[in-house]
Amino acid sequence: MDFFAQQARVRGSSRRLVALFVLAVVAIVATIDAAVWLTMGHRPVDGEPAVSNLPLLFASSLVVLAGIGFSSLFRIMSLSDGGKSVAESVGAVPVPPDTTDPKRREVRNVSEEVAIADGVPVPDIYVMADEPGINAFAAGYSASDAAVCVTQGCLDHLSRDELQGVIAHEFSHVLNGDMRLNIRLMGLLFGILVLAIVGRRVIWFGGGRSSRRDGGGQVWMIGLALIVVGYIGYFFGRLIQAAVARSRESLADASAVQFTRQTDGIAGALKKIAILSEGSRLQAANKQEVAHMLFGEAGSYSALFATHPPLLQRIQALEPGFREQDLVQLAASMQRAAETPPAAPPAVSPATQLGVPGMRLPPVLPAVLAGAAAVGNGAGAPAFQHAAAVQQAIPATLTAAVQQPESALCVMLALALSLEAELQPAQRRIVADAFGDDVQRTVQAQAVELATLAPIARLPLVALAFPALKQLPDGRQQTLLGALDDLVKVDGRVDLNEYCLARLLRIQLQEARQPRRAPIDGLKKLPACRDSVILVCTVVAAAGCSDEASARRAWLLAMQQAFPGEAIEWSPPPAAWQAPFERALDDLDGLSPVAKELMIQSLLSAIQADGMVSEEEAELLRMICVSLHCPIPAASA
Repeated sequence: MDFFAQQARVRGSSRRLVALFVLAVVAIVATIDAAVWLTMGHRPVDGEPAVSNLPLLFASSLVVLAGIGFSSLFRIMSLSDGGKSVAESVGAVPVPPDTTDPKRREVRNVSEEVAIADGVPVPDIYVMADEPGINAFAAGYSASDAAVCVTQGCLDHLSRDELQGVIAHEFSHVLNGDMRLNIRLMGLLFGILVLAIVGRRVIWFGGGRSSRRDGGGQVWMIGLALIVVGYIGYFFGRLIQAAVARSRESLADASAVQFTRQTDGIAGALKKIAILSEGSRLQAANKQEVAHMLFGEAGSYSALFATHPPLLQRIQALEPGFREQDLVQLAASMQRAAETPPAAPPAVSPATQLGVPGMRLPPVLPAVLAGAAAVGNGAGAPAFQHAAAVQQAIPATLTAAVQQPESALCVMLALALSLEAELQPAQRRIVADAFGDDVQRTVQAQAVELATLAPIARLPLVALAFPALKQLPDGRQQTLLGALDDLVKVDGRVDLNEYCLARLLRIQLQEARQPRRAPIDGLKKLPACRDSVILVCTVVAAAGCSDEASARRAWLLAMQQAFPGEAIEWSPPPAAWQAPFERALDDLDGLSPVAKELMIQSLLSAIQADGMVSEEEAELLRMICVSLHCPIPAASA
């Protein structure tokens, strides 16, 4: 299956459905206008021609649109709290980083592995402890504001691979902008429903009491029209909203495969929902509020209002040869497995998993960066195994340090310190001036411990620190970002590792503060961003090569991928490349999903030109993917 093509098709379908929703609002306004004209505007008034009453229709349209608009805005604002607030509203409890519960530890580890493997921030983790069904949801306007919530049923019944698939599916909702879209649709639905409520009030307070006076019947008719149109509009609006939700679920399934690089996990979770008696049902009173974000249906709904495609249809999209009768065999197999105690897996050290003693960078592009194989071939495990190995190889003291806001701040500053002794006094002054001598001494102590950290674990450590860093006050965050910029520039040149650290944190912390302003995928194609593509590929090619001739060869490979058959002249990156590079990344963030995939594949062609990957290339690729708001893609087999 071409999952990126499927994503493009689903996004197109969603846009058409949203356009239909807007047309429904226009039809509602037109219907109300017609009712107003029939009751008040089609007859002459005070001897004047009827055409003079046309301003009445304008006023009517304005009032109806204003009513829908303000009501919708009110509802949107009431639903726009961060992901944490949504999770807590359904009774979910947070999973702390230092939890000792084995099942909750697993869901936390899996979430962190997804974040590390795909280059996205670690979300806040929650569990609905009283829900036996297999379900989950993610809430948040952006990846930096996300909370992932799973039921106890997920922890009790799902394997690690299946849990990965579920979490990847839910996190996809956030990355694809689904919560933002659904909140806006819910707001519009509320605005339409308010018309019916207003109509009842008009009849009760206006038409009923004035029926004996001249004009009372006209008011009654307008109120009746508001009720009829409001409820009919709400009904059809719900139908459209459900259709949008179903299309986005298909997109999230495809994105989850893109994340995990295999179909077995998410397909296995769907099969267990179909087999187990609890299914995916939720008991929470306000489950309807999150129904459009859930992994499975929260309850029993008619096909018209179902927020998810049928289970069998979703399974067959992942496994085309699967049949409904296969569920019976699978249920029997699960029963036998439940009666047989599992064998303990052999102990494997993190360094052994990485394949290189001391966790030094492998001589080929590691799985944590680009995956081990193409999507759908069942070889997705290495990416997450590598991510788990990177995570486990981080010293326990550092892992504990990044779990608290202030100590996480110190670790970030320590990561930006230079190894050159002549630069350290100036850097210590920068830290002391920004945060004080106590913080400066803590940073120096952290720098000593970071000296033993494998280079490949630098940015994964930043991902683990992010939940704590976004708890810092806004002023503290701004001071941190300013200090990082100063540390990067202290020697008059920009170190790529330091630059990637500062850029990554700036993007994610800004989006955490203003999640509703986080961009979503655009519609542009690569030719529309030609200059930006060329510049970014040039910087990446130059970063991974020691001489200009090698950089040019790597760059040409990228150009052949991005613009096949075109003759483009090579030129080295400018000396002051940072500012145009960032403008180019902002431009490329407006690409369509398919164009972003082609862009990243072009960069991979440049990186893999010599069969090696440097630390700078690894971190640069991860930072670029964060800037483009897309996960690190799987490499071709």
